[in-house]
Amino acid sequence: MQIIVRDNNVEQALRALKKKLQREGVYREMKLRRHYEKPSEKRARERAAAVRRARKLERKRMERDGAK
Repeated sequence: MQIIVRDNNVEQALRALKKKLQREGVYREMKLRRHYEKPSEKRARERAAAVRRARKLERKRMERDGAK
Protein backbone atom coordinates (compact mmCIF):
# COMPACT_ATOMS: atom_id res chain seq x y z
CA MET A 1 0.00 0.00 0.00
CA GLN A 2 1.38 3.39 -0.92
CA ILE A 3 0.35 6.94 -0.07
CA ILE A 4 1.93 9.95 -1.75
CA VAL A 5 2.57 13.01 0.43
CA ARG A 6 1.91 16.14 -1.61
CA ASP A 7 3.21 19.59 -0.65
CA ASN A 8 4.50 18.26 2.69
CA ASN A 9 0.88 17.80 3.82
CA VAL A 10 1.30 14.85 6.17
CA GLU A 11 -2.15 15.23 7.75
CA GLN A 12 -3.89 14.78 4.41
CA ALA A 13 -1.71 11.76 3.58
CA LEU A 14 -2.46 10.23 6.98
CA ARG A 15 -6.20 10.70 6.40
CA ALA A 16 -5.89 8.99 3.02
CA LEU A 17 -3.93 6.12 4.60
CA LYS A 18 -6.54 5.61 7.32
CA LYS A 19 -9.30 5.60 4.73
CA LYS A 20 -7.48 2.97 2.66
CA LEU A 21 -6.85 0.80 5.72
CA GLN A 22 -10.52 1.09 6.68
CA ARG A 23 -11.63 0.11 3.18
CA GLU A 24 -9.29 -2.89 3.14
CA GLY A 25 -10.66 -4.12 6.48
CA VAL A 26 -7.32 -3.93 8.30
CA TYR A 27 -8.85 -2.36 11.43
CA ARG A 28 -11.54 -5.06 11.61
CA GLU A 29 -8.86 -7.73 11.21
CA MET A 30 -6.74 -6.21 13.99
CA LYS A 31 -9.75 -6.09 16.30
CA LEU A 32 -10.53 -9.76 15.62
CA ARG A 33 -6.93 -10.86 16.18
CA ARG A 34 -6.61 -8.98 19.47
CA HIS A 35 -7.96 -12.03 21.34
CA TYR A 36 -8.12 -15.72 20.50
CA GLU A 37 -11.38 -16.77 18.90
CA LYS A 38 -12.47 -20.38 19.20
CA PRO A 39 -13.22 -22.09 15.88
CA SER A 40 -16.85 -22.57 16.92
CA GLU A 41 -17.16 -18.84 17.67
CA LYS A 42 -15.58 -18.02 14.32
CA ARG A 43 -18.04 -20.25 12.48
CA ALA A 44 -20.97 -18.71 14.35
CA ARG A 45 -19.75 -15.18 13.58
CA GLU A 46 -19.23 -15.94 9.90
CA ARG A 47 -22.62 -17.68 9.67
CA ALA A 48 -24.32 -14.66 11.28
CA ALA A 49 -22.56 -12.33 8.85
CA ALA A 50 -23.73 -14.45 5.91
CA VAL A 51 -27.32 -14.32 7.19
CA ARG A 52 -27.09 -10.51 7.55
CA ARG A 53 -25.73 -10.20 4.00
CA ALA A 54 -28.49 -12.43 2.60
CA ARG A 55 -31.22 -10.49 4.41
CA LYS A 56 -29.80 -7.18 3.24
CA LEU A 57 -29.65 -8.44 -0.35
CA GLU A 58 -33.26 -9.66 -0.09
CA ARG A 59 -34.40 -6.29 1.31
CA LYS A 60 -32.68 -4.47 -1.55
CA ARG A 61 -34.25 -6.85 -4.07
CA MET A 62 -37.72 -6.42 -2.57
CA GLU A 63 -37.33 -2.66 -2.46
CA ARG A 64 -36.27 -2.58 -6.11
CA ASP A 65 -39.01 -4.97 -7.32
CA GLY A 66 -41.71 -3.55 -5.08
CA ALA A 67 -41.14 0.02 -6.28
CA LYS A 68 -42.04 -0.85 -9.88
